[in-house]
Order: sequence, then C-alpha cells, then structure tokens
Amino acid sequence: MSTSSPVLSQYQVIASISGRMLAAARSNHWDSVLTLADQYRNAIESLRKMNPLNGEDRLARQDLLAQILDDDAKLRDMASPELKRLGALLGQIKRQQSVLRTYSAQPAHSP
Repeated sequence: MSTSSPVLSQYQVIASISGRMLAAARSNHWDSVLTLADQYRNAIESLRKMNPLNGEDRLARQDLLAQILDDDAKLRDMASPELKRLGALLGQIKRQQSVLRTYSAQPAHSP
C-alpha cells in the first residue's frame, strides 16, 4: 500500500507491528508479543501527536484500521485462554499462601 502522508505512514507502521504481534502469538512467542506491544504503544503515541488526516487520506486509512482491529481481535482471542489459566494459577497460589499463613500463625498446643 502506498502512503501519501506521514499520518498514513504511521498507520502502516502500526499495522506492521500488529501483524508481527499476531505472528509472534501464533508461534507462542509471548515475550516477543510483549516487546512488540511496547513498540505498538509508542507508535500510537506518535500518531496522537500528528495532524489530522484530510478526507482522501481518511478513506485510505480504513483498510489499515480494519487490519489493525482484526489483528487485535485475533490477539485477544489467543491471549484469553492463557490469561484465564494464569488467573487460575494466581488464585491457587493466593489460597495456598492463605492456608500457610493460617497454619503457621497458630500456636503449638502443649500436651
């Protein structure tokens, strides 16, 4: 896709990063996803500082936005089960810590 403005170029950068994030998630490289997420946030912040698009560029942006949103939805679908699993593990750890605190706080009974 050819871009005619710096804003559209920035949308292309964001779309590229979101595509790489999705590829990393599909390969189960979640550390890479997190690293790319930082780049993604920085690219979004850079976009916010740019001037608004004109009418023609807004139309050109639609394809990029659709791609970015589609990648985002797929990433969320892939991450959701992992987040639930981690949440369950954290809950289990908290319960174990609570039990340990309860039993370690009780004084020993003498016969």
